[in-house]
Amino acid sequence: MEKGEVDLTGAKQNTGVWLVKVPKYLSQQWAKASGRGEVGKLRICKNHGKTEVSFTLNEELTAIDGLEHKNACAPREHPFTMQTVGGQTLAVFSETSSGQSEERSDGSSSASGAGAGPDKMALEGVVVQKAECRSAVDDNYMKLKKLQIEESSKPVRLSLQLDKAVTSNYKPVANHAYNLEYERKKKEEGKRSRAAKQQVLDMLFSAFEKHQYYNIKDLVDITKQPVTYLKEILRDIGIYNVKGTHKNTWELRPEYRHYHGEEKTDA
Repeated sequence: MEKGEVDLTGAKQNTGVWLVKVPKYLSQQWAKASGRGEVGKLRICKNHGKTEVSFTLNEELTAIDGLEHKNACAPREHPFTMQTVGGQTLAVFSETSSGQSEERSDGSSSASGAGAGPDKMALEGVVVQKAECRSAVDDNYMKLKKLQIEESSKPVRLSLQLDKAVTSNYKPVANHAYNLEYERKKKEEGKRSRAAKQQVLDMLFSAFEKHQYYNIKDLVDITKQPVTYLKEILRDIGIYNVKGTHKNTWELRPEYRHYHGEEKTDA
């Protein structure tokens, strides 16, 4: 058979299979069985004309791993709840790749596996019965559910006390450089006391006699005044350029302009 084709021998033999939903812990216990060892026994009987099905887990597979309490055991008895297939058409396929075989159930209308690369794909049978395998509610089951709930409710992140200092390159710092710079500027601003308005105006007019354009940082350095206070005064006598060659700079209003030799010198 060529790669990519499906072996339909199972369809010719009209093989019927059961599709059974089992608890997660039960499938995990089955996975522990060495090789193709026996995982349990399936019992089918008639009770007053009604079919009853149950599964008994091997005692060797009842020990549950991954829980702090080592005395947790999986229940052994698992009665089946039978369900009808209904109008669905379901089938079981097997894929063989590199010597490994894996069986799975899927809808017959699905083209799963086509072009995916399995060496061989075969139809094992059509689902004729659906069922749900449930645990019998006994002491082992109640204890197991209690421990599982306790495990799931544990916080994912825990606070731990370090025994030694962190030696990685990403050590925590008390304060970052940009925070320190901001605090320094803020402290420096707080130390600046406001001078009389006329005194500030004199300093501004004197500066603008030398240059026509100034940014706010230069004017703060010249006047030694807080930025907010300085901007209040500049709005009365100046114009702030928001575009053009001298964007983000201040200049005097035309009525206040006076330059030596009637020449304008750009900053």
